[in-house]
Amino acid sequence: MRVTSLTRAGDARHGKDCPFRSKLASWVTSMSTLPMGTRLVLKNLLFLSDFSDASELAIPYAINLAREYEARLHALHVLTPVAIAYTDPVTAASAIDAIDEGAQSGIQRLEAQLMGVNHQTILVRGDSVWSSVRRVLQEQAIDLLILGTHGRTGSLKMLMGSVAEEIFRKSSVPVLTIGPAVRMGAHNGGRFHNVLYATDFSPEAAAALPYAVSLAEENQAKLQLLHVLPQPKSRRGPISPAESVADVMHQLQELVSGETGLWCRPEAIVRFGEPGNRILAAAKEGNSDLIVLGVKSPGSGMGIATHLEGAIAHEVVTQAICPVLTKRLGSLSAVN
Repeated sequence: MRVTSLTRAGDARHGKDCPFRSKLASWVTSMSTLPMGTRLVLKNLLFLSDFSDASELAIPYAINLAREYEARLHALHVLTPVAIAYTDPVTAASAIDAIDEGAQSGIQRLEAQLMGVNHQTILVRGDSVWSSVRRVLQEQAIDLLILGTHGRTGSLKMLMGSVAEEIFRKSSVPVLTIGPAVRMGAHNGGRFHNVLYATDFSPEAAAALPYAVSLAEENQAKLQLLHVLPQPKSRRGPISPAESVADVMHQLQELVSGETGLWCRPEAIVRFGEPGNRILAAAKEGNSDLIVLGVKSPGSGMGIATHLEGAIAHEVVTQAICPVLTKRLGSLSAVN
């Protein structure tokens, strides 16, 4: 079941499909309150590359975001220790040299691809990819991390790729993940035309809203606001506010209102069912080219099932046909 609403009856724009100006209005908690007219500021972006096809697919998004926000793009490749078994020292040394030469070649290709963009390429050696990423996040004051994943089968870790899975869990900044289900050539030049923001009205979801709004504004994209309700149960008695479609629609409409920043009118959507599945279905049916989610930090209480549980967020990231931006509550914010 799908319920949508664009405008209230009586609105002068009701029934019309034209751009309008809007601003952030209300927030779930005081800790996520934004001043009116607040704009997302992205000064430093980190693009993590392993020179694979998945990384190649992520490059247009990194370039477009750097240009849209006039940000500096830091392109990072990490050389980690390689176990070379059953070889003599000379052969092992030759293999290591070949790996180093391949990395240098990959950096040169990146330099050519990023020509015209404010950027720097970084080639480092580290004990692990995550330890090197964490250091760059801190040293370069990174506002957003961008990466592609290429795992396709097996566990969640294999679906995301072990490196991407670790970054997804530990990153102190929002992460834009171009997952294994995103098709090559489907990047629209790295621009977003349809942004889907999924919320359960929690503080975690509220922390992600500025990213959905700002990216929709910067790209003059359509913005959809989605909430997933449990399947209705056959019973008698009053319906709680959490189960009321009307109440949910009202909450969604109140998330974004007013007039600031040109973009397409937001659409409120209520779905029934399992959150991960419904988010993926809404993205496919709405031709979304970006999903924005708030996610719980590791070790936080999960409580009832919400969009924000780790398994659901993993499901969306690994199966979405478009990039997914995830923001953890308490992670560094680019809101100015």
